[in-house]
Amino acid sequence: MRIEHIALWTQDLERFKRFYVDYFGALAGSGYVNRAKGFASCFLSFGDGARIEAMTTTTLNPMVIEPGAQRMGLTHFAVSLGSEEAVDELTQRLKADGYPVLDGPRRTGDGYYESVVLDPDGNRVEITA
Repeated sequence: MRIEHIALWTQDLERFKRFYVDYFGALAGSGYVNRAKGFASCFLSFGDGARIEAMTTTTLNPMVIEPGAQRMGLTHFAVSLGSEEAVDELTQRLKADGYPVLDGPRRTGDGYYESVVLDPDGNRVEITA
């Protein structure tokens, strides 16, 4: 058994896709549109089989929360880059490009080497070695 994908609402599907393609090497699928339901989505695939389903809607009103806010439920997801150097490099690149870096890079008490950044929709992404 494995987690097949996580799904995240976004206000801008193209911006969301570009972020994960440009910074994390995701491969964007062709997308899906259901005009009758005001829904569009695109799967972003990562090298190990994990996927994110990015979704937009014109008929629902997903609650917009403060970027990076801690909340009950899904609070972050982690992407492993394979080395501390890769964590350092990507964190610096994201910071230089104006994305908020909330923490790190640092070694955590449970042994991870990580940084925490926000994606364009304010979702917390842990970048780990």
